[in-house]
Amino acid sequence: MITLKTKAEMDNLVAVGAKLGRVFDRLSQEIRPGRSTYEISHLAKKFLREEGCKPTFEGYDGFPGAVCASVNSTLIHGIPRKDILLKEGDILSIDMGNVDDSGMQGDACRTFAVGNVSAEAQELIRCSEECFFEAYKILKPGIHLHEISMAIQRVADKYGFSLVKEYGGHGLGREMHEDPFIYNYYDATLGLGPILREGMCLAIEPMVMLGKPEIDVLDDGWTVKSRDGKINAHYENDVIITSTGAIITSVDSNVRRHLSELENKK
Repeated sequence: MITLKTKAEMDNLVAVGAKLGRVFDRLSQEIRPGRSTYEISHLAKKFLREEGCKPTFEGYDGFPGAVCASVNSTLIHGIPRKDILLKEGDILSIDMGNVDDSGMQGDACRTFAVGNVSAEAQELIRCSEECFFEAYKILKPGIHLHEISMAIQRVADKYGFSLVKEYGGHGLGREMHEDPFIYNYYDATLGLGPILREGMCLAIEPMVMLGKPEIDVLDDGWTVKSRDGKINAHYENDVIITSTGAIITSVDSNVRRHLSELENKK
């Protein structure tokens, strides 16, 4: 069941999203070769607590980390570990959620370059971000949910990359995962989906794969990797549908840069 948020709930979603954005800005300064994904997770937890938040991933269905830390061929749900050390040229996706005293939640992801990365990796990261902002540009009451999926698909097709079919975006509010489910690809069998309405909060999260879209889940029950071993990028922001369009709540320097670029293109 899709819930429409009240004005007070939307204000709280903006506030909790801003806290998550500030944590991403701080965390981005800590990602470098030689650091373990466990250290990054520990820092993220520290920064979230300093913002007055709890990390919602920690213990969620038994997940053993404060964030998902996914390196290279790991698409999503990478478990932070002391023996996974970042190397020059890696790409690292940090997916994290937070909740504060309001009870509203944030959920966002960034894929970071570790030192100098290949042109191919840079392009993959750029594609994942462009997929989100192509969808963001069309958001407004009255469009069908499938138009988000179509926007993501258009960008991935332009770059020649694949999109994972088994995972996608979702609603967000007092629960981390609410209705509706948002497919990261589109074909006609998926139908139109619900119509967007003012007060809906969505977490839109393109997951882009360099190679084929086949995946495997490791024996730990969490880690999702590309079957062909090629690299992946994951980018996620939370948005609230307003009467005239949408606002992004999980705002960091990355989002501000993209919004500035969109404004300059007008």
